[in-house]
Amino acid sequence: MARGFYFRLGLAALALGAALSSGAQAQTPTPAPVCATGDKALPPEFSAWAHKSDLAAAKGPADLPRASLVPGQAVTLTLTPTPRVTYLAQPEKPGGSVSHGGLASLTIDRAGSYRIALDGGAWIDLLKDGKALVSTGHGHGPDCSGIRKIVDFDLAPGLYVLQISANAGPTLAVLVTPRPVGD
Repeated sequence: MARGFYFRLGLAALALGAALSSGAQAQTPTPAPVCATGDKALPPEFSAWAHKSDLAAAKGPADLPRASLVPGQAVTLTLTPTPRVTYLAQPEKPGGSVSHGGLASLTIDRAGSYRIALDGGAWIDLLKDGKALVSTGHGHGPDCSGIRKIVDFDLAPGLYVLQISANAGPTLAVLVTPRPVGD
């Protein structure tokens, strides 16, 4: 009888050890890629990422004419503390009192699928006629590129407003670019 007890106790210990071992392995994060200094060679649609100009984001609708994004040109936007930004529509994720945000206008001349690439985790809303559009895709940039987030939208020709909210820092790199066919 004692032999059966010790046998079952030994099996239980082995099972517990295996469970703890596999649990520890499952919780071990995947290491981030080791990146060389500078941005990695980028796919053609993101080539402008390496040549950003500075642009102050609008603090409200009246400032939009001075904060224009151009497809294919990367910028580093200077943002404003969120409590001092007047949004056209309530952002889906407004961020807290210590976050940063802003607005920028965007004119699209040719219909198609466009990507908005960011170097941070900010929330973006793309507005047309004051209404937020539904994105068609989300992703991450290429490893070691400096592009953290990509959001895709199908756009018709016209004027849009990019609302940025919930950014941790006072700047955000942004690039609007046509999405490659077949991607």
